[in-house]
Amino acid sequence: MKAAVLHQLGSAPKYEDFPDPVPGEGQLLMNVKAASVKNIDKLRAGGIHYASYTKLPEIVGLDAVGTLEDGTRIYAQGVGGTIAEKTLVRSGTYILLPEGLDDITAAALPNAVYGSVMALLFRAKMKKGEVVLINGATSVTGQFAVQAARYYGASKIIVTGRNETILEELKGMGAAEIISLKQEDPIIINRLKELHSIKPIDIVIDYLWGNPVKLIINALKGSGVNNFSTMVRIVSVGSEAGKDIILESDTIRSSAIEILGSGIGSLSLDDLKKFGSEVLPEMFMLAAEGKLKIQTETAELKDIESVWQKNMDPGKRLVIKI
Repeated sequence: MKAAVLHQLGSAPKYEDFPDPVPGEGQLLMNVKAASVKNIDKLRAGGIHYASYTKLPEIVGLDAVGTLEDGTRIYAQGVGGTIAEKTLVRSGTYILLPEGLDDITAAALPNAVYGSVMALLFRAKMKKGEVVLINGATSVTGQFAVQAARYYGASKIIVTGRNETILEELKGMGAAEIISLKQEDPIIINRLKELHSIKPIDIVIDYLWGNPVKLIINALKGSGVNNFSTMVRIVSVGSEAGKDIILESDTIRSSAIEILGSGIGSLSLDDLKKFGSEVLPEMFMLAAEGKLKIQTETAELKDIESVWQKNMDPGKRLVIKI
């Protein structure tokens, strides 16, 4: 079979022949139709992720959409690499795809759902009527987080980002307020303080970390006697703007701010089971009904080496058609 095969960490996978996978006990063969290329795929291939590949050559990719031998359309995580004509999946762990949901959208959706809905519901414990700030909302997952927050009943959604075109588009997805991160820091802080004073922000879903989250903490923190802060849950999902911040102890002592993380390691086994059995099937159905959208860019498997390092259009997920 043809596959995207990685030979060296830090290089792009190559389009070449690879032995067909042979199902073992409890495994099924899936004919792959589409597989997305995500940041985690590139980090693993680059050797800079804790789950980087250790045995090469290896097929890249974590999950895919395809058909079982009886023609059943499914989404599943692979036993091995998934950006290939065939892969193995564990029996009983795949998700059936609804009618009306195309392969490209189905392949692009799961990572965005994982990075948004799990942060909102399972880490921030979002309740209907709360005010949600999406920090770094112009990314693929950030855009989906806006739609998810609207679906789950946020009373107001505030978004930040640097791509002003996408920020404007987010108004049509449910954002009530947009804040450009291209502005000077004091302007951003003052605007956040103003919005927070009108109706307190309950949840921050953060995809940036670094300086942008420092500005948010600055804006939402209290300042001691007679100036109390309201409870805010900040959930860190990404670190596109930097992996470190300086957080002074008096900021924590003077604020009702909780800082949490959302990702592998912070979610329980029960949370992950619900993701597969409840959350993702519901999101697939909503997408099939046209109620949730994700922007994609597609490429053929034979072009994997050239598109692997391609600078994607902002806010789009690359999906490989097979």
